[in-house]
Amino acid sequence: MMKKKAAGLIIASFLLSSLIPASLYAGNEAAKPRSKNLIVLIGDGMGPAQVTAARLYSKAILGAESLHLDGYYVGQASTFSERGEADGTVESGMITDSSAAGTALATGRKTYNSAVSLSNEEVAMPYASVIEAAEAKGKATGLVSTVRITHATPAVFASHVRSRKNEAAIASQMLESGVDVLLGGGEDYFTGKDAGGKRPDQTIVPDFEAKGYSVVKNRDGLQALTPGHDKVLGLFSRSHFDYAIDRDSSSPSLTDLTGKAIELLSAKPEGFVLMIEGGRIDHAAHANDLPTMVKEVLDFDAAVKTAMDFAKKDGSTSVVVTADHETGGLSLGRDNRYELNIDLWNRQKQSSQALNAALEQARTPEEIRQLVQTNTSIADLSDEEARFILKGDGTNYEREGAYNAVISKRLLVGWSGHGHSGVDVGVWAYGPIAELVKGKIDNTDIAKAGAQTIGVDLDAATAGLQAKYWYPKFKITSDRSVVYPAKALAAKLGASADWDANSGTVRIVKGGTTILVNLKDNSATLNGRAAAYAVHVEKGTLYLSLDAFNELSGLNMTWDPLSERLVLKAG
Repeated sequence: MMKKKAAGLIIASFLLSSLIPASLYAGNEAAKPRSKNLIVLIGDGMGPAQVTAARLYSKAILGAESLHLDGYYVGQASTFSERGEADGTVESGMITDSSAAGTALATGRKTYNSAVSLSNEEVAMPYASVIEAAEAKGKATGLVSTVRITHATPAVFASHVRSRKNEAAIASQMLESGVDVLLGGGEDYFTGKDAGGKRPDQTIVPDFEAKGYSVVKNRDGLQALTPGHDKVLGLFSRSHFDYAIDRDSSSPSLTDLTGKAIELLSAKPEGFVLMIEGGRIDHAAHANDLPTMVKEVLDFDAAVKTAMDFAKKDGSTSVVVTADHETGGLSLGRDNRYELNIDLWNRQKQSSQALNAALEQARTPEEIRQLVQTNTSIADLSDEEARFILKGDGTNYEREGAYNAVISKRLLVGWSGHGHSGVDVGVWAYGPIAELVKGKIDNTDIAKAGAQTIGVDLDAATAGLQAKYWYPKFKITSDRSVVYPAKALAAKLGASADWDANSGTVRIVKGGTTILVNLKDNSATLNGRAAAYAVHVEKGTLYLSLDAFNELSGLNMTWDPLSERLVLKAG
């Protein structure tokens, strides 16, 4: 009788634990690990309709009843970000971008669109990712993507900047990060302008080599790597990879990248954390190019199989798969027709991006008709359709966008636009992490569950970063001085800042130190003595130079102009 009662309690306990949402595990990331390794796969822009489209194509064209993903479905995740300003526009956060969503997936924290693993403040603070927390525990780490490795999703796992556009800084921070395996595109952001790249300083590939990284640039180089190569930088394109539909044999597939990264990282006895991104699903969906997008999802699905096969064989690996958001507002079906022309989905020979140069050079409807027929076998393009393509769709996609609008109508699919949507995205999982991400969760729960599963501490890693770096908003004055928001930075340093409108002064006080700024002549004093601080006022906000804050606090903060951050102490 006692044995039956004990067995019942064990079963009840197990059932209860499987129902606990991942959010309840927050703050307990450093508990006993359940898996040695963690693999996170992110299909950028891969919403529910994108997955369904790939499955329908797989069934109708390839003869496969399901995707590799399908057997691991556990639930869905919300994707919203925080209210903030991106590119001068205030956004509610109801619809996320990749950097804010990636920050949530990597760190378990929400932020504003465009931020890369930083808090949503005037003086922003860095948030540690599960990869950075894993490194603090001695685990090997890797980032894999079919887009620039400095792009938003891989960036959030190994860098911190106020704007995702600062890809040169992201590349430099990846050098500092200690990530063992970096495989993707984006060579331009590792290369100085004098060598044809986009960096404002100099080429940093030799710096990676000096730190022991093997550098590879094509599929043959990738395949030649063996587990003895502890650190690898793979840069397989100047920018993003070509789409799968356009790729030649010199470029590795996402499956190739995934398999090699796992081979290299799994040789480390402490375990590893690996993020793999199918980044170009998003780009094809932005362009509204359905045939290209479907093949990107299938490329990603094949990588999922590689990861799952390893996890099953290894026995100590958790895998979680999701998307950062949906892109394009894809609908399968349109114009009140209960049909999909799937037979046409397989006829496109190259992506709309690859075709675009020829579309832009066309001058007549007949030239457009010929291009469409050659690329899709659609031979009955009307004059109205051809002229619409010549005119462009009225967006930045111009003729490419118009081409895809015409083709999408023939395929019987629709798009709400060229941007993201706010729909929930799918979650798939294998291993101990699966019980922590079941049902309806938030995207932040994925990072928390990952940390919990491998027993690493996000909070401790975050505290370590915040003791080193702060990321304030800043201005550059006409004389090229860098100045910082006085009230916000003073508050972060534990000082008060009071603006007296009657006298036109601002008094900043900490302990026995007082800075008085006279806004009438932009002068300043320190404890009553004249101080040569740069003073700047813009839209009602006072900005001061760094020497003012160092004297106020007694610190010796320095400014890192590339990463646009204050360095409190050397990393």
